[in-house]
Amino acid sequence: MSGPELVRYSFYGFTAASLAIVAATVLYLTDAAWLARMPQPAGGTRPSPWRLTPVGMTTAGWLAQVATRLALVFAGAAVVLRVIVAKRGPYSDMYEFSVAFVFVALAGYVVLERVYRTRAIGLIALPVVLGMVIYVWSLPPSVREVRGLIPALQSSWILTAHVTSGVIAYAAFALSFAAGILYLVVDRWPRSWLPSTELLDDAAFRAVAIGFPAQSMLLILGSVWAHQAWGAYWQWDPKETAALFTFLVYGAYLHTRSLRGWRGRRSAIFLAAAFATVVFAYYGNYWFGGLHAYGGV
Repeated sequence: MSGPELVRYSFYGFTAASLAIVAATVLYLTDAAWLARMPQPAGGTRPSPWRLTPVGMTTAGWLAQVATRLALVFAGAAVVLRVIVAKRGPYSDMYEFSVAFVFVALAGYVVLERVYRTRAIGLIALPVVLGMVIYVWSLPPSVREVRGLIPALQSSWILTAHVTSGVIAYAAFALSFAAGILYLVVDRWPRSWLPSTELLDDAAFRAVAIGFPAQSMLLILGSVWAHQAWGAYWQWDPKETAALFTFLVYGAYLHTRSLRGWRGRRSAIFLAAAFATVVFAYYGNYWFGGLHAYGGV
């Protein structure tokens, strides 16, 4: 099978993943709407603060889980096929990076869903992923083709590890944002079919505990790569600065949680606001240019 055919199949895989993500988002919302109409049990809304047993399984909920897993498979195929053709990691432009983000974010959500036995986080996580899908479709069609790397990107394993760390970090922070937002919802509107605030607080913390080391590696490996490519470890490039600020913000979250005992609502609000730094770091090259603005994408 030729390279152009594999690229086309990669695009078909992402198209199928996009459709599955749209379906999963709608189904998660439908599942929530149906469960919200159920009468609350007498004697309280939540019998156990660490309830891990799923509250029923509606048809919409089951289909949402199936659609999410199909999206994960299709997105994974899209990434793998592109890597096979390019013979490198998915890091040449925002199209490749964003498709990889969709795959990793879906994988992280599926793991969260299995570990905590709740599909409610999908109410926030899937719309976030859908937002990334919409962004990918907004890019010019020309970026779907596999292109050669500019000289600054021709660095073997260092750049691959650098970008992989970024994908993992931003996907983990997106999941912590989803858990934090759902925490604020549950805190004000507790329902028996929603996970407990304790569970959501722990899920958000664990996501950051994965994302923060990945963000650290992003900065370290990026500095090594920058020295090789441009002769300096740090040049205060806008995207470098934004990534550093994101690192400091999530470091502050871990600091306030471990040393100042921040838990619950304050931490959830912190995470909801902190995700703005991720969005800025992700898209900042569009607004401010710099060394990371490779033709705008």
